[in-house]
Amino acid sequence: MLLLSEGYCRDTGHHVWRGSVSLENERLMRREGKLYSLDREGGRSVYGESILDIDGISWREWIPWRSKLGALFTKRPDIRLPRRGDVLYLGAAQGTTVSHLSDILIEGAIYGVEFSRAPFIKLADLSRRRDNVVPILEDAFHPERFRAIVPPVELLYQDVAQKEQLELFLLNCGLFLKPGGIGVLMLKARSVDVTASPRDIFEKVGGGLSERGFEILETVDLSPYQVDHLAFIVRRPRQ
Repeated sequence: MLLLSEGYCRDTGHHVWRGSVSLENERLMRREGKLYSLDREGGRSVYGESILDIDGISWREWIPWRSKLGALFTKRPDIRLPRRGDVLYLGAAQGTTVSHLSDILIEGAIYGVEFSRAPFIKLADLSRRRDNVVPILEDAFHPERFRAIVPPVELLYQDVAQKEQLELFLLNCGLFLKPGGIGVLMLKARSVDVTASPRDIFEKVGGGLSERGFEILETVDLSPYQVDHLAFIVRRPRQ
């Protein structure tokens, strides 16, 4: 139970809470069913999300309708992902989810790969304000083009709405994910095959991951926040 009193700061336009708050860790907080990340920028909204001020510390709401990783954490608060070490993010877009990863990452950098120039401009702007974000304008299907930039990573996160999502994930995991590292595949079934059953697609992809030796730690249906999406959390073999 949180013991907080609400106020409003006219200077910043942020809600202000005073009192005690129960934190899961030093960078992630839940309050009344909502998820918040500790704002690395000290009170600046990235995509229109609300800001809470708690005893002078700014927290950004992590909206599950806008972020698949936010949906995952909202539905499964017990999910734990690496927060020390480097991250490769495929399909970084304009940086909505990247910004929250930037908030909660304790050590390391996020290498965000985006192919489309329009969202990349916003991602690049975000990186100018956050020193742990490295934007890469490139096609994730050609990892050899950014292999010299990205080091071996502890976490590989993919959110790409393409037909060959599994193949793309396996390709990049093979090049960048450390043995024993964690991969998160946000699978959009309708992008793989609009005519097939999402359940059949999920089973096929799960089989493909297992055949390549990945340990499937969790699968999480992201509805109602993201329809026909399944999150695969996997571990790469250590050998």
